[in-house]
Amino acid sequence: MAFITSLIAVVMAFFIFFVRMKASEKPTNAKKIILPPLFMSTGALMFIDPVFRVTRGELIEAVILGLFFSLFLIKTSKFEIRGNDIYLKRSKSFIWILLGLIVIRLGLKTYLGRTIDYHQLSGMFYLLAFSMIVPWRIAMYVSYRKLAARLKSPILT
Repeated sequence: MAFITSLIAVVMAFFIFFVRMKASEKPTNAKKIILPPLFMSTGALMFIDPVFRVTRGELIEAVILGLFFSLFLIKTSKFEIRGNDIYLKRSKSFIWILLGLIVIRLGLKTYLGRTIDYHQLSGMFYLLAFSMIVPWRIAMYVSYRKLAARLKSPILT
């Protein structure tokens, strides 16, 4: 079971990479930045079932680690103006950061899986991912809004 979920994580990482590469070919908008975390937030419904609930310490650890990992995503997500549209810049380091995060995730899963229940570990990794994606998308949105304001101004600086 652990091998299958690890394989799924690697496949998802490559899927994210290719989606991001394709996204850089098309203009972006606020909706494309804001909606993914909103869609992901439905995953919090897992915590209705008590087996997925985590302790306060596990919650804090997952959130802090997610916030830390978000810094790397924020640093590699930049926008540029092309013509009259805003595009996500391609980043050569993004794939390496994404692969690094997957390796760290798999290592943590293997190590923590020995001492933490599978369901609680699932809850922790959901919290880690959500805590990583929300600040990343907020930073992207702020950056996007700044460029959008520059596009609307009569004189581009």
